[in-house]
Amino acid sequence: MVRFLPIQIETLNRKNLIVGQSGGPTAVINSSLYGVVSEGLLQDSIGHVYGMVNGIEGFLAGRVLDFQEVFKGNDLEKLKTTPGAYLGSCRYKLPEDLNDPVYPHLFQKFEELDIGYFFYIGGNDSMDTVSKLSRYAEKINSPIRVIGEPKTIDNDLVLTDHTPGFGSAARYVASTVREIVTDANVYETKSVTIVEIMGRHAGWLTAAGALARKYTGDNPLLIYLPETAFDQEAFLSKVQECFEKNPNVIVCVSEGIHDEKGTFICEYDNSVGTDSFGHKMLAGCGKYLENLVRSRLGVKARSVELNVSQRCSSAMMSAADQQEAVAAGQFGVRCALKGETGKMVSYVRDSNVPYRMRLGLEDVNLICNKEKTVPLEWISEDGSDITQDFITYALPLIQGTVEVPLGTDGLPDFVYRK
Repeated sequence: MVRFLPIQIETLNRKNLIVGQSGGPTAVINSSLYGVVSEGLLQDSIGHVYGMVNGIEGFLAGRVLDFQEVFKGNDLEKLKTTPGAYLGSCRYKLPEDLNDPVYPHLFQKFEELDIGYFFYIGGNDSMDTVSKLSRYAEKINSPIRVIGEPKTIDNDLVLTDHTPGFGSAARYVASTVREIVTDANVYETKSVTIVEIMGRHAGWLTAAGALARKYTGDNPLLIYLPETAFDQEAFLSKVQECFEKNPNVIVCVSEGIHDEKGTFICEYDNSVGTDSFGHKMLAGCGKYLENLVRSRLGVKARSVELNVSQRCSSAMMSAADQQEAVAAGQFGVRCALKGETGKMVSYVRDSNVPYRMRLGLEDVNLICNKEKTVPLEWISEDGSDITQDFITYALPLIQGTVEVPLGTDGLPDFVYRK
């Protein structure tokens, strides 16, 4: 259940709105986009609603579309069930120095399009962009209102109860892990299945593997998050203990698990490399642990890397997640019309049972470049499981099924940018 905070909308000169998407996609990032665009089109105070193709980087290159021209009929509605980022994304970081020439260049382009409202949908880096643009607007006394719309499957933005995208990704993880558990139970032979899940520094998504359990003592029997140090010898001992409960042991691990020295477990695999930014490529800890179990315990072992499916599954989209993402987009527009700027739309939880959430605003300068991790009190003392507190927190976010429209070929009918 979502309810808006009461606001008064002031009468403004007719200005245009522009919106962009940034960072990794989610199953509902386009639902947030739908919320912004649909509300913008309804408001008499707003003229055109523009989209930045490939975020701020694409905007600098002149790639802009007009939603009134692109969408006809009911096509806009299909945004709500289309995964990925319809507008395209980027990972462009604006300069720290607000005196950099890119800022007057950007605001000149805003002026050329008569922009009064700027919206950016994304995670930490995107909120950094919102922060810098709002501070520069204040510096030059620009009337442009700059609003951040949260997005990330990692659920690691601070000052918000959760983020759009997490609920759907958590639902995908929980459902897939339950399927893997069911598959593993076919045989009586001892086996270990390692399920590697996204999460470099925050283990919210890996913790969602616990939602797959149907009863106390069910698989996954072990869950390891990057919030605590991972001990390989202790892990092997725990697996041996688990065989006393079930010959088939399912283990969920975050891609970013590390030892007490801070060394990523995947780095013990000699084949690990770095990306173009020099960051360790973390995918691979599951394969390393698979080989470790097989060689040390002498049992059948396999690893499953969920990879990008976690963030792009429309089939597993959570209705609660989708509805909240749409509402957040609409709410942001209404707040901008009220005069708010330099803020990020936030989720405020009032109750777990029954689940009640309302929308609010937070100072984006207090959010960008910070990271919210799973509370240590929600993790078992030995770091191999999570507590009921997480279950209570996450369960409302994965509720409800979304019907995805199908095309004549029987496959999902997504909207594509042409």
